[in-house]
Amino acid sequence: MKNIYLACTGAVGASIASIFGGWDDAVLTLLIFMLVDYLTGLIVAAVFHNSPKTESGALESKAGLKGLFRKGGVLLVVLIAARLDLMIGTNFVRDAVVIAFVVNEAISIIENLGLMGVPIPKVIINAIEVLKRKSETNVPPELEPPDPFEQVDQVDKE
Repeated sequence: MKNIYLACTGAVGASIASIFGGWDDAVLTLLIFMLVDYLTGLIVAAVFHNSPKTESGALESKAGLKGLFRKGGVLLVVLIAARLDLMIGTNFVRDAVVIAFVVNEAISIIENLGLMGVPIPKVIINAIEVLKRKSETNVPPELEPPDPFEQVDQVDKE
């Protein structure tokens, strides 16, 4: 019975990893950052009563549920990016999306720690800025979306 359970768990885990374009350090980092962000958000609300997400600053189940749905939405965007990569034969889209969300989660974690009164070292702030710039640049020309107005102009000329 134990072996069947382990085999089923392994098969489900492998299927999920495959759908997300594989299990690599980028996806693991995103999941860790998402968990840490959620937990630090809970601590800010439950212990420090300093959450900007609620009127009183205290823990509210509705705000927590919204946070979980947002995390699910992030994973859905990563899934879409991974599937787009499969279609166009690259790894760029998923990696760019994951980097962008990791930076977003890191900023949120830093904000939560700041709300707790934790001093943030400058090196971490600088590293986040580098990641933020990296997620906003390095788009190959072939992946740039077409200009819809350029297409309209071409049709008008014909």
